[in-house]
Amino acid sequence: MNNLQNERHPLPPFLPNGAKLLMLGSFPPPKKRWSMEFYYPNLNNDMWRIMGLIFYGDKNHFVETAAKTFHKAQIVDFLTERGIALYDTAVVIRRLKDNAADNFLEVVEPADICGLLRQIPDCRAVAVTGQKAMDTLRDQLPVAEPKVSGSAVFVFENHPMRLYRMPSSSRAYPLKLEQKAVVYEKMMREIGIKGVLK
Repeated sequence: MNNLQNERHPLPPFLPNGAKLLMLGSFPPPKKRWSMEFYYPNLNNDMWRIMGLIFYGDKNHFVETAAKTFHKAQIVDFLTERGIALYDTAVVIRRLKDNAADNFLEVVEPADICGLLRQIPDCRAVAVTGQKAMDTLRDQLPVAEPKVSGSAVFVFENHPMRLYRMPSSSRAYPLKLEQKAVVYEKMMREIGIKGVLK
């Protein structure tokens, strides 16, 4: 255990102007699993397929199949236009195993969630995509823990907000892509994110 190295978050927070939603994971996977320099970079993670499905009716909308990567520029434009911010709940971690599983992440330094929210004053909801992210966030914000696919109301500096506990976009999470998309679509509609398909 003493030989484990601290690992600092490799990406800055993505906080577009006018963001209505802050989505928080726990921490990026090891670099060897990245297909692009951005959030949810593992080609086997389905976050961008979920977004492609619910906004464009095509799970491969953001997938560059031949190059085995995602269309980062399209993703950035999409997030900016829709008002979706991204970061993680940990700034520094130790990996107890060489993977991205929450069970084997030790949070050394949590992200300043309140500081992030202050940078996006139009934000009306926070979504976490895993239990580690939920636990780390609840250490900082006074909010009840919703069940998976549910939400809870909380107040941040006199502003009512909602916390969503989303199913993980990892394929290790036992729910079909289409079923995950239904849950994410419902959240986006409730928040008022434009462009969601019916």
